[in-house]
This record gives sequence, structure tokens and C-alpha cells, in this order.
Amino acid sequence: MSLHDARIVADLSNLSDLRLFVEVIRHGNFVRTATELGMSPSYVSKRIGLLEAELGVRLLHRTSRQVSATPQGEKTYEWARGILDRVRQMQDALAEDASEPRGSLRVSSSFRLGRNHVAPAISLLAKRYPRLDVSLTVLDRPVDLLSEGLDIDIRIGQVPEPHLVAHRILQSHRILCAAPSYIERHGAPAQLSDLARHSCLVFRERDQPFGTWRLTGPRGLESVKVTGTLSSNNNDIIRQWALDGHGIVRLAEWDCAKSLCAGELVQVLPAYRWPADIWAVTTGRLSESAKVRVCVNFLREQLTSGPYALWPTLPAR
Repeated sequence: MSLHDARIVADLSNLSDLRLFVEVIRHGNFVRTATELGMSPSYVSKRIGLLEAELGVRLLHRTSRQVSATPQGEKTYEWARGILDRVRQMQDALAEDASEPRGSLRVSSSFRLGRNHVAPAISLLAKRYPRLDVSLTVLDRPVDLLSEGLDIDIRIGQVPEPHLVAHRILQSHRILCAAPSYIERHGAPAQLSDLARHSCLVFRERDQPFGTWRLTGPRGLESVKVTGTLSSNNNDIIRQWALDGHGIVRLAEWDCAKSLCAGELVQVLPAYRWPADIWAVTTGRLSESAKVRVCVNFLREQLTSGPYALWPTLPAR
């Protein structure tokens, strides 16, 4: 460690400013950082200025639209992530001996799963463990837990990252379905290749290439290119268009079972489906963090048997 590096650690007396600096680097903008944290941009700028004065170095290049790290800022950012991670480890170690978990917990999930199931489950978690400070982010894109400072990602489908740990919440599949009105007008596909002449409602999923559906059936894994007049990056919109009779959609079993039972949707090509298990993805083993372990176990309990549980059971064919 150089003398300057040691000074960065020794002179740092305010962890909240250090956390704020890390968030500014992640967002690349004072305004976005302030919006995310519920602060004013001027306050964020002031605190970063005080941090720079305390460390005696310039941390950021500032323009009217964005900020970027100086060489010293990049070095400080790496140190800051390590320091804050050690602080979290210390808090977790102390929490092991406490009667209940405490501390901050950042969770992410996709829009529909997050809003309809994860969010109400976290509401129950907060009531049971009031010393937890939980932040939930919902977005339909892949996330990087390490670079985005996330503790848990509740996701659908495969977990390809070898450095992450996946904890299965629920086993499920994606299936094909459409509204009865669409089937009445266009007929049902008899084989997978028939999808090419049907209107398919395409959603840019987190783990799939756009416009390509992968499915397993009698001949194993197959891919089919699908098109349609309607597409969206929001699954709620796609689902509603399917209910309105605009085309064939690929949905998770838990997301369409009630509509199938109510007759709002009918399953097509039932021999084909695609694994879409629900996973809680973390950066480490559950034994390493009391708060993460409690949250994952609670979500597994709630999403399988609680009042906001996913409902993977399909009506009998």
C-alpha cells in the first residue's frame, strides 16, 4: 500500500460519503444518484466536494451532463468497494449473534415477478424483521450483482455466471398459449414450424435473444424464429395483448395458470415447453451472510406457499 493509498483509508471518517461516492460512480450522474437515493443533486455534489477536500484529491471529472472518475477517483472507488464490503461483512458477523437480522439489503427482480410476488413478500419480510433496510429494484434486463451492488437477484431461467451462487425457489416452465378469440380466427398451430405463419407476441426477455423462442419437445431442444405485428419490452403489455387476442405468447406457467383455468387463454403445442425455474442468485453462500440467508429462505417460503405464492399448477389437459 502506498502512502497515498494509506491516506485514503486513514483520512476517511465518513462512511456515508464513501457510499455516496460509490453510487455516483455507478450512476455516472449526480441527478440520477440523487433521484435513486431521495436527495437533491446539490446535496450530492456538496458531499462529494467535502470528500475530495478530506482526501486531498480530485475524484471526479464534472460536465453538465455526467461525471467520470479521475485516476485517483478510480483508485478510491476500488478501495471504497473493498472497505464497504468489509463493513458489511462485519455487520453480518455481528448480526449472527443478534436476535434478528439487520442492515441494508438490495434485491432485484423482473417487472411482473417483482411487482406481483417479490414486492408483497418483502413487505411481509419487513414486518417480521423491522431492522432490515430493504431496497427492491425491478427491471427486465440482466443485472451484474457485483458492479451494481446487489445482494440478491430473483430471476427466471438459467444462471450462467460461474461466480454466482443460485438457490432454487421454484421449478417452473414457459409454455405457449393464446386467447380463444385468436384461435377462432387463425386456428391453432399443429407443429412448431407453424409458428412462422402466426402472429407471435415478442418480449425481449432477460435470458433470450430477441425474436427467438427455444423450446424442448418430442425431438429435444429446438429453436424457432417468431415474428408479429406487436412487441414490447414489458411483460405486462405482452400478456394483455395476448388476452386481447393479438397472438401467441410464451409465458411462465405460474404467470398464466389462472388465465388458463378461467378460459381467458388456451395452451397451444402442449408438447413443447422451456425450463423457467425461479432462482435467488447471490454473490456468496448463504452461510456467509445472516441477512441474505434470512431473506432467501423467507422468499422461498412465501413464493411457494405464502399468500403471494407463485401458482405453477396448470389445468388438466
